[in-house]
Amino acid sequence: MESLLLPVLLLLAVLWTQAAALINLKYSVEEEQRAGTVIANVAKDAREAGFALDPRQASAFRVVSNSAPHLVDINPSSGLLVTKQKIDRDLLCRQSPKCIISLEVMSSSMEICVIKVEIKDLNDNAPSFPAAQIELEISEAASPGTRIPLDSAYDPDSGSFGVQTYELTPNELFGLEIKTRGDGSRFAELVVEKSLDRETQSHYSFRITALDGGDPPHLGTVGLSIKVTDSNDNNPVFGESTYSVSVPENSPPNTPVIRLNATDPDEGTNGQVVYSFYGYVNDRTRELFQIDPHSGLVTVTGALDYEEGHVYELDVQAKDLGPNSIPAHCKVTVSVLDTNDNPPVINLLSVNSELVEVSESAPPGYVIALVRVSDRDSGLNGRVQCRLLGNVPFRLQEYESFSTILVDGRLDREQHDQYNLTIQARDGGVPMLQSAKSFTVRITDENDNHPHFSKPYYQVIVQENNTPGAYLLSVSARDPDLGLNGSVSYQIVPSQVRDMPVFTYVSINPNSGDIYALRSFNHEQTKAFEFKVLAKDGGLPSLQSNATVRVIILDVNDNTPVITAPPLINGTAEVYIPRNSGIGYLVTVVKADDYDEGENGRVTYDMTEGDRGFFEIDQINGEVRTTRTFSESSKASYELIVVAHDHGKTSLSASALVLIYLSPALDAQESMGSVNLSLIFIIALGSIAGILFVTMIFVAIKCKRDNKEIRTYNCVSVSLCENPNAFVFYLNACILLTAELINSFD
Repeated sequence: MESLLLPVLLLLAVLWTQAAALINLKYSVEEEQRAGTVIANVAKDAREAGFALDPRQASAFRVVSNSAPHLVDINPSSGLLVTKQKIDRDLLCRQSPKCIISLEVMSSSMEICVIKVEIKDLNDNAPSFPAAQIELEISEAASPGTRIPLDSAYDPDSGSFGVQTYELTPNELFGLEIKTRGDGSRFAELVVEKSLDRETQSHYSFRITALDGGDPPHLGTVGLSIKVTDSNDNNPVFGESTYSVSVPENSPPNTPVIRLNATDPDEGTNGQVVYSFYGYVNDRTRELFQIDPHSGLVTVTGALDYEEGHVYELDVQAKDLGPNSIPAHCKVTVSVLDTNDNPPVINLLSVNSELVEVSESAPPGYVIALVRVSDRDSGLNGRVQCRLLGNVPFRLQEYESFSTILVDGRLDREQHDQYNLTIQARDGGVPMLQSAKSFTVRITDENDNHPHFSKPYYQVIVQENNTPGAYLLSVSARDPDLGLNGSVSYQIVPSQVRDMPVFTYVSINPNSGDIYALRSFNHEQTKAFEFKVLAKDGGLPSLQSNATVRVIILDVNDNTPVITAPPLINGTAEVYIPRNSGIGYLVTVVKADDYDEGENGRVTYDMTEGDRGFFEIDQINGEVRTTRTFSESSKASYELIVVAHDHGKTSLSASALVLIYLSPALDAQESMGSVNLSLIFIIALGSIAGILFVTMIFVAIKCKRDNKEIRTYNCVSVSLCENPNAFVFYLNACILLTAELINSFD
């Protein structure tokens, strides 16, 4: 069941975890603690590290991987890291300098912690010897300084709690020299310090004590029995006391490792040397190597695997077959050479190892996948370099125990909705081994695109007097997102047209973008108007954009010209001209207004009926002039029908009857200078009227002030003072007289 849940949890981590959410937590606990011992409060430490833990979640953490699930675990609700049973470091890691349990856990907020728990060693073991008694035979000819290796004591504890030293009691003739092996373990060599004499004493008994580095130290003892024998003239001698050789892993059986040679100049059995393993050579080493007792050739007998063990120490002794032989000893250190025999292994931690989904809105640094790459080889052979192949917006970030694939660029589903990623892992061996893992990354859609109008500005031209409900134009906006994120609806942005809501002028179909007129437009009132159309998608939150629509209303010839001059009464105007007017005399000017524009509003004039033989009209400016002179016998009045018509496609017109009356003739000189004389006369009359007006006001004021003191007035003054209405009448008469004179001269 756990194997099924693990990929699911990792997939959630892939989808939500970001690089910033990955931290390392380190703890330690001493061995031999009882089950249930709290090592640390991971939830508290993670929260202090910035993790957003939801207190409402029942489960704070989930274990993604655990190198020792039978020893430690995290309480899913409290986040406490606890022991599940008593931990024996010596059994778990033997004598390794470091004993680490690794966990990778994921919080309920989809954040990842890498937890390292170091198991601290306790000095809970005493050194022990492989046998209760060590028996040695030493020739009385052994000279001072002769060294004989002794069986080593074994202490399961590591580091300083392992065997540190040996003591010999008593130590009159012999001493001990402490040496260190390649794996850090220590052993003792018995050293002859004084000459031996078998006739004086042939047997010695000692006690060897092995002590560890604890405080206080633990110790183990063994008895040492030494028998002094008659001398054998010559003893075997190795050329070196130590030898170092190497052999490749996976070497076949009987592969030679080293041929040892100890020389003994004696003859016969006294000079015949036999070889054997001696002392501290464990059973596993004896399974992997053997030594030929006669030739001294060390060969491979088992399957050497560097990943299992890469250094072996062989204690070899050479002894002749003569009586009282003193054996020679040497140490052979065999280093197993790692060969690049293991290719990297790539594991994609996901529910579906072939497909990963990520949102196109994922920012740079967003983790999309967890990758674990392993290589059982060591050194350069096991040093793996990973990379992503191809030019893709992702990158690989390596950590201590796994790697992550992160977003490394902008993702846009509308441009690229799928990527095929290939992870390549290469080791540093010779020849290099490599492996590859391919999977697909599918980009999921987000509402990240605004609707885009086909153009930002639309314009439509429509004639006035259109039918309400008439189709005007269509606007169109496209959104490349999927589903509701890409569905577009339209609406008109509220605004005013001539102080009226735009909704009273136009409407829009929210689905198609078709725009319709809601009223009949009038060019003379509104020549053009603008409004904005909003396009919204269906995403949450929705995105929008707008475009401007301009409606231009074309003029239609729907207004008839209106004659404004000369003034008409019931369609008739009366004009007076002097009887002695000459040819070209300006009779009147016909003016007409047309509210249309362009040709529809351009007005020209014509005479259609009446006394057209005496007058002519200018078609452009409407001036009516005489075409002949009038005599005393000419009739007193003339009639003209004038017409003002526009130039629309269907021309509209207005007509008026102009009655022209001849006034009494003036002489030619007066006629010629009529304008100047009239102007002078008007100025004179105006001045007189003004003087009279000021005089009357002055008289009225004076009458009011001096009515009681002054009793004698001229008749006008008395009349005006006693009757104010007479004063007003007199003033109005002056004004009317002046106005009448001005009109008569016009």
